[in-house]
Amino acid sequence: MTSTPSGAISLNARIERWPIAGTFTISRGAKTEAVVVVAEVSAGGLIGRGECVPYPRYGETPEATLQAIQAMREPLAGGMGRIALQARMPAGAARNALDCALADLEAKRAGQRIWNLLGRPAPEPRTTAYTISLGTPEAMAEATAKAAHRALLKIKLGGDGDGARIAAVRRAAPTSELIVDANEAWTDDNLAANLAACADAGVTLIEQPLPAGKDEALARIKRPVAVCADESVHDRGSLEGLRGRYDAVNIKLDKTGGLTEALAMADAARALGFEIMIGCMVATSLAMAPAMLIAQGARFVDLDGPLLLARDRDNGLRYDASLVYPPDVALWG
Repeated sequence: MTSTPSGAISLNARIERWPIAGTFTISRGAKTEAVVVVAEVSAGGLIGRGECVPYPRYGETPEATLQAIQAMREPLAGGMGRIALQARMPAGAARNALDCALADLEAKRAGQRIWNLLGRPAPEPRTTAYTISLGTPEAMAEATAKAAHRALLKIKLGGDGDGARIAAVRRAAPTSELIVDANEAWTDDNLAANLAACADAGVTLIEQPLPAGKDEALARIKRPVAVCADESVHDRGSLEGLRGRYDAVNIKLDKTGGLTEALAMADAARALGFEIMIGCMVATSLAMAPAMLIAQGARFVDLDGPLLLARDRDNGLRYDASLVYPPDVALWG
């Protein structure tokens, strides 16, 4: 990989709020807006942009994330580029916004698309999941019926009663591929029953059924459905401890701290035999665009964040039925 060319870089960053269409509900609660932090780095009249979503699950707040980004103003002015950034900031949302912004600026300075600079294949359209929020079996079936034309649905589950929920969803979408996200809501007591219910419904993948750090049962139980780590996996350093418990890993740029680490992590995960899922938070197309590079080699793509918003930013990604298309240069990269 090449580093951002030397030279002073100026920085602007801000918090933005984007209304969600309706309510987005998972096992940890509901929200009606996406709160994102945008970093803009500029040099020579060119501007690179990156977007992140601070995640309370990991102790992140928009205000602290903004401060962490702004603390990099002096190093950037001194010529710090994308590679040096990896050692200056920990993995997390703040580094993600800056890493992606620097990659965008790097591409603009070179007059090339970022995947060419990184020696990666040009991204092609990929089938993305569409998320069904957690609710009663009846409410989830109603929402699923409206999305049953989509090829891949991601179903949010929440613990007790999940057997009825996934059965209702399957009846409402008999032909869609289903993946499930429990967001750490299952327990050792209901794990086997919920796994069996998902297997009966023909679910292909289950994300993070047990809490991170309390997932030992996954190594002892027969897994009738492939299980994917999400909250249990962050960057390359967390991969080795997942062997024997998980079959796949969900790579999210807000966890890895940006595209640079995400690409390296995807390569390392494959070498260890894990399937790759590329995931997202609820955010605009600016946050999804860098993830399209990971999507090219992923078995599961979940980049539906903009579809859950009341509106997306200008020059957003193109979504056509179940397909998401690579970013235009006007958006990123």
